[in-house]
Amino acid sequence: MTARELDAAGIHEPGLRAAYTHCRDLNARHGKTYFLATRLLPVDRRPAVHALYGFARWADDIVDDLASTATAAERAAALTALEVQLESGLRDGRATEPVIRALADTAGRYGIDHRHFADFLASMRSDLTVTGYASLEHLGGYMHGSAAVIGLQMLPVLGTVTRHEEAAGPAAALGIAFQLTNFLRDVGEDLDRGRLYLPADLIAAHGVDRARLEWS
Repeated sequence: MTARELDAAGIHEPGLRAAYTHCRDLNARHGKTYFLATRLLPVDRRPAVHALYGFARWADDIVDDLASTATAAERAAALTALEVQLESGLRDGRATEPVIRALADTAGRYGIDHRHFADFLASMRSDLTVTGYASLEHLGGYMHGSAAVIGLQMLPVLGTVTRHEEAAGPAAALGIAFQLTNFLRDVGEDLDRGRLYLPADLIAAHGVDRARLEWS
């Protein structure tokens, strides 16, 4: 994290600056396109975006890291531990883990609804047991937690001037659009993890089923 970004955001306490810097490093290392996109944002908003990314990356890695030998039960336990840390950090702001500390500070600064983080973790947890979706309607609940809430988290950070009620729908829809695009891009990678997000009824309408995708 550059000192200029932290200073512009009014983040001065050394430990908190270190927490945000840690999140920025995660973004730069693992989310290169997202990281580059943050360079287009106002300098004072970048630390908050890095904090949101750091949290999402942490949870996603627990569930999806192919290099990990952790069992499903161990991944579930890790998600539970993350959830406990999150709830504590959001409640009293005294987290020692850097990602949670930066996230809690961001949530407080921008008034982000804590339910968005809980919904995100719920979708991540479902990845440990759900391997496919029968319909787009069935997929909708997952996409709310994995994608729509990301758009909703970003609304206050971006300084949206439109009334929240008017902006929330398009923000959620944009998050879902990104998610659907990722599903199309990552079919092979997701199948390697034992999952298929493309709804069975939609691909069947085009003469495709899961077995054919796995074969190809």
